Amino acid sequence: MKSLLDALQSGRLVELPSTEKEASLRTLAHLIEAVPEMSREVDLVNEVLKRERTVNSGIGLGVACPHVRVGGHGELLCSVGWSPAGIDYESSDGKKVHLVAMYFIPDAQKNAYLKEISGLAEAVKKKGDVQSIAKANDVASVREQLLGWVSGAIEAGVSQIRARMIHLEARQAQAAAAGPTATTQIFPMFILNASENQRIVLCENKDLAAALEKDPSIAVAARQGASFDRAGYRVIFRNSINYDPARPLHEFIAVKLG
Repeated sequence: MKSLLDALQSGRLVELPSTEKEASLRTLAHLIEAVPEMSREVDLVNEVLKRERTVNSGIGLGVACPHVRVGGHGELLCSVGWSPAGIDYESSDGKKVHLVAMYFIPDAQKNAYLKEISGLAEAVKKKGDVQSIAKANDVASVREQLLGWVSGAIEAGVSQIRARMIHLEARQAQAAAAGPTATTQIFPMFILNASENQRIVLCENKDLAAALEKDPSIAVAARQGASFDRAGYRVIFRNSINYDPARPLHEFIAVKLG
């Protein structure tokens, strides 16, 4: 359960802002795309949505595990979404999904993924479903329950003392990472290079937009389709739209850094 534990420690557990399936999958894919170790050669959003349209990733009992497999080596990465209202996921048992665990799986990590997903499924079966998570008061309560599941899975394979140590370390790391809140901020963003010296940044976070408009290096990054870190955010390139060849519109996603 290493990658799930890492997601909980690193702030990649969020309350999903939408009960619409594809919007929820986009949110979780953007969280993984913000991880520095994530391969920039993979369009994770499109790959996840394409796979989901052919294979439903709902595993029943209120849980879904969408994933994308890629060749080569790299880290097994995970992000987790909580939906208190539930998502109409069209799972085989007909139940709404309240917990979505998304995985990015390099070939070298496929065995690790299978062990992890098996451990997660076993934890859910022991509880009967995820109603305790569906009825949680906030993300912090969901994180606490998931840490308990991770601890239980670890205890099945290692000594009880070692499991307690890992659980304690995870709790401490979670508290340090969360700070006063446990909210991950994600903003869609558009950048228009209006002229050589003028940039127009469209984003609901006005402070971030103002900071980027004052930074001349942003124009170069936008033209190159490059992702970058600025003003406490990781800004991830998504697409360029050429309505006017002289004034292309660049689409980004901004994810608040921990």
